[in-house]
Amino acid sequence: MNSLIGTYECKVDSKGRLMLPAALKKQLLPVLQEGFVLKRAVFQPCLELYPMSEWEALMQKVNKLNRFKKKNNDFIRRFTAGVKMIEVDATGRLLIPKDLVGFAGISKEIVVSSAINIVEIWDKQRYEKAIDDATGDFADLAEEVMGQDDDDYGIS
Repeated sequence: MNSLIGTYECKVDSKGRLMLPAALKKQLLPVLQEGFVLKRAVFQPCLELYPMSEWEALMQKVNKLNRFKKKNNDFIRRFTAGVKMIEVDATGRLLIPKDLVGFAGISKEIVVSSAINIVEIWDKQRYEKAIDDATGDFADLAEEVMGQDDDDYGIS
């Protein structure tokens, strides 16, 4: 799957249904029939929507962990807590389960944002706060993550 592109402001109805933005739905067309996995994000109060092929690739890596190490078992349990299989209906809507709506603090106004090969789903106010909080540190972060001189770790 190619990298996804775009950040979209959307609304969720009272039942937790989200209409995928047309531009994002078009990018996801090749994987729509496979379904998706929706889960809690590890580092932020948002949700992550994985196309099934991306989820399966990630699970192959996780499955290599030695489950006889307690920290690995604890990680697997917490990483997969609240994971749900999701399908997009014929009209382009997906249902966000109530427990995940609660985790992410999702209200009516949301932001759906591409994150390379997955989609993040945020409550709009939390998204704007996360972006604002990171603004001052972003230049330093970009330099540290992407500014390496060798080709293995940077883009230069």
